[in-house]
Amino acid sequence: MNLIIDIGNTVSKYYLFDGSEIRGHGHQTGHSLEFMSALLDGTAYGHHTPLTPEAAIVCSVINLPEEAEARLRALPCPVLRFSADTPIPLSNGYKAPYSLGMDRLAAAIGAHTLYPERPLLVIDAGSCITFDFVTSQGEYVGGNITPGLQARLMAIDTFFPRLPKVEAQGEVPELGYDTETAIRAGVIQGIRHEIQGYIKYFKEKHTALQVVLTGGDSPTFQDLREDSLLIEPDLVARGLARVLIYNSNRHIQENDNS
Repeated sequence: MNLIIDIGNTVSKYYLFDGSEIRGHGHQTGHSLEFMSALLDGTAYGHHTPLTPEAAIVCSVINLPEEAEARLRALPCPVLRFSADTPIPLSNGYKAPYSLGMDRLAAAIGAHTLYPERPLLVIDAGSCITFDFVTSQGEYVGGNITPGLQARLMAIDTFFPRLPKVEAQGEVPELGYDTETAIRAGVIQGIRHEIQGYIKYFKEKHTALQVVLTGGDSPTFQDLREDSLLIEPDLVARGLARVLIYNSNRHIQENDNS
């Protein structure tokens, strides 16, 4: 069993992988990794059988606090820190690899794992919305970043004090019939059209395009009627699991050749 730890801007997630299959997962708000104790002693799953992962990989978009680092050091297995220097099963064509968010790269690897011979548009609807492209030959080319759903709503609340604060949950008509629905529909429908625009553009250039949508806000856009669209909520974790296996195999091969 391999342990995958994905640390975002607001939420930390863990996954247990048996090969390519997810056997368990959980999350918490924040970055302390407090779930680690319950995960390792088995109480996270209602029993007391200790979990001893064979290996672990950590992907973080932030600098972790010391309490989280201490919990990672205490893991009873090798821990791979996913970084720009980590060998990956893709060719990375990004011109500034050390500035690339590792979650974006992991999502691209996850999509390539699912569709290894297709051109891929990977859309991650999280705190930011990212649009990344992978060629059918397995080269990560790069992508674009734009504010996510909550950031857009917060921007309206911050910069336009006469407008009401609006939550993402609620009615989303085609055209708003009051200020609240106008803001919500303007943001959500705007993102939908933005996603559809990217899909249309890349489909015209790559007829076999596969679109993979992930991220915490992906359920908001799951009703998009695109025949090439797959929603995969655990795409980053799948990419990290693939990286971990890839590096474990490299290590075995290097030992065999030594």
